[in-house]
Order: sequence, then C-alpha cells, then structure tokens
Amino acid sequence: MINPDKLRNVAVLGAAGKMGSGILLLTAVEITDLSLQPENKNLDFVVNAIDVSSFSLKGVMKYIKNQVIKIAEKKIIDLRKWYAQRDDLVENGEIIEQYVSDVLATIRTSTRIESAYNSTLIFEAIKEDPNLKSRIFKEIDDASQSNPWFFTNTSSIPIAELETRSKIEGRIIGFHFYNPPAVQKLVEIIKTKQTQPEVAEFALEFARKLGKVIVESNDFAGFIGNGHFMRDLLYGIKQAEILSAQIGFTQAIVAVNSITADYLIRPMGIFQLTDYVGIDVCSFILQVMNSFHHDDLHSNLLDSLIDLNIKGGQHPDGSQKDGFFKYLFGKIDAVYDYKSENYIKIADTLPAVQKFLETDTTHFPVWKSVIKNKDKQQTLATHFKLLNASESTGNKLAIKYLQNSKDIGLQLIAEGVANNATDVNTVMLTGFFHAYGPIHNFFE
Repeated sequence: MINPDKLRNVAVLGAAGKMGSGILLLTAVEITDLSLQPENKNLDFVVNAIDVSSFSLKGVMKYIKNQVIKIAEKKIIDLRKWYAQRDDLVENGEIIEQYVSDVLATIRTSTRIESAYNSTLIFEAIKEDPNLKSRIFKEIDDASQSNPWFFTNTSSIPIAELETRSKIEGRIIGFHFYNPPAVQKLVEIIKTKQTQPEVAEFALEFARKLGKVIVESNDFAGFIGNGHFMRDLLYGIKQAEILSAQIGFTQAIVAVNSITADYLIRPMGIFQLTDYVGIDVCSFILQVMNSFHHDDLHSNLLDSLIDLNIKGGQHPDGSQKDGFFKYLFGKIDAVYDYKSENYIKIADTLPAVQKFLETDTTHFPVWKSVIKNKDKQQTLATHFKLLNASESTGNKLAIKYLQNSKDIGLQLIAEGVANNATDVNTVMLTGFFHAYGPIHNFFE
C-alpha cells in the first residue's frame, strides 16, 4: 500500500509540456483516487502544475479535463463505490462530472517555482539540460523544510550528475516515462549508489500503482532506451551516408527508412521515428550522452538539418512537423532533398529505391499484424531466415542492421547499463513498440 503522506503536496515541473502534461494527468488522477478512499477522507491533496507559460497551462487544463472524462467512463464501477455515500449522485453522468471536478480541484496551476517549495514530491519534465535541472532542484531544496524527493524524467542525463551539481544526494531518482506517459506502459527507474532505500521503494510502488511495466536501468547516460535508440540511429545515418554515394541522399534516406520499417518489421522506420522524437531533441540527447561515453556519439547530418531549421517534432495539436520527411494526414508524403533544400514527393523516389534494394516487400509480414499474431515468434524467425538466405541488396542490408541492433543490446549489458537481455528487450518491446527484442536467436 502506497503511503499517501508523500502525495499530499506534489509538484510537476514542466506541466504544460508534452511529457509533463501526461505526468500531471497520471499524478492528479492517482492522488484523487487516494483522496476518495475512506481512510484518507480528512486529508488534503494538491498537485502544483508549474510551467513558464500561463497560456500553455490553460491549454493543459483543457487536456486534463477531456482525458479525465475518458478515464472516468472506463472506471464507473469503482467511482460508484467511492461515491456511494453521496445521495446527490445517482446517474453515471453526475458521478463522472463530480470525479472530473475533484481531479481538477486537486490541481493548482502556477508560473512560479516558489509553488513547489512546500512540495514533498517533485516530478520534473523540463528541458534536457543538466545545468537547468540541477539549478532548479537546488533552489527548491534550499527553500524547502521537508527534504523533498525529486523524480526526474530525464532520458539521458546520469542521475549521479544531477546529484553532484545540485548537491542533493540520495533524494533524486530517475523516473523516466515514455511518450506519451498516459498511454505508454514503460517506466525506466534509475537509482544511484546514494539513492535512499525509501525513495527507491516509493518510486517502484508508485509506478506499480500507475500500472506501469518497470525496468530498472543502471545510471549511465542515455540509460537503456536511448542507449539503444541513439546508437541505432547513428548506424542508420552511417548507412544512409554510404548509400548516398551510390543512389543519392533522398533515395538513401528512403531506403534505410524502408529497411528499418518494412524489412525489420518495426512500427516506424528509423528516420520517421527521429522526426517523431525531434531531430533537435535527438541531437541534444546525443550531445549529453557523448559527454559521458567513450564512443563517438555525434552526427554532422543532424547538425546540418538543424542549421536549416529542419527539426521535426510535433505541432501543439499533435500533428507531425517536417523533418527528414514531410507528412500529409500523418503519412509520409515527401522526403527532404539536400540539393534543392526542398522536399520531393516520396512516390518519385520509390522506383529507384525499389530497384536498388532488389526486393519485393509486398509479401513481408506487417508490423501491426505481427504483434497481434499468436505465432509471432515463428513468423519472425521464418521472415528473417528468408532474408538471411537471400543475396538481394535490401535483404543483406537488413540483416546487417538487425545484427548491429543486437550488438548494441549486448553492448549495453557488457557496459553495465542493463542488467540482462530481458531488460533490454522489455524496453524496446514496451517503450518502442518493437515486435521483438534486439537480443534474439532468430538464426540459431
């Protein structure tokens, strides 16, 4: 049973952002559910939603309201039990309306960091900048009388680094949600040698209460998820640069994206995924990781695209911004051309790409059907054995990419980032929706 005392005054830093808004939603709902239990009826709970923009905070409150309505509809049986003593609540609509009101009432929006000074638990989802994070942690900790715990959503910065810079030892823990937090099941939890046992125990229990799949990563920059994704991306970029000399830049990008999506049966090709995360975000993560790792984790291509203001990411309404690709109704419509500094229709590149790859992908298993297939492992094993037996350019490139992905996973274990193959595979299966883990035995 989770201790409600630590949740009576919570702060979410960066509450109006893509990650922060999801964390705010999950936390406010969990705290409201706690407040509705009979043993907690005399306790006050508050979630301080803190961000730099009051306008954005208004928008996030609309998002919270809409999401809570959907959540309430799915758990109306529990709500009827919790509101059983309320004679004025009879119809489902009345109960849902009350629950939404109760969730919203727990949230206090603010643009002032001082609003976190009385919080005992602080979720942080601000810019991936170690100096900024540690400075804010220190400011809150210096002003607080309650020795708050800091749950940081960093996806790349070592927790020990934040401890050192903020001079807060044992009370900062990595609590890495995946995007979007309200939907994604995975949470990476990262402790340091200094992490207080009660902080770690609470983090694990809270993640379980949220219904998350938990993987404990060791404290290395990038952790397991980005440790694999960033190296996988760099390999894809390297392959595209090699192919560019043979078939041109646009065709090379399309070819590698097809190999990683169609041949490797992933939900997105590597460059589409990079657009989704944000080219600028990926570049910054690489910078952070590069400062802590011995291998060269950097891409001149990403730097060049950012200089041309091609950054990917999402618009406020959730639609995809242009990056390696231009999107129309959520689908890839065009690919960036370096020569003209413009986009050309994807359809215009496909004949040359398909001729170069020498493979008809129309008979390949489709990711969406594979993940629902009861015989998934057999389907995948058959697919990759067929690829491995072929001499076509596309198939050979795919097998090399598949092997490199496995090598990255094994490297994460060898370097102590991950504890075992299961953890690596769980992160990629759950956090990245892959149909299979990178550490496999398809060819054995």
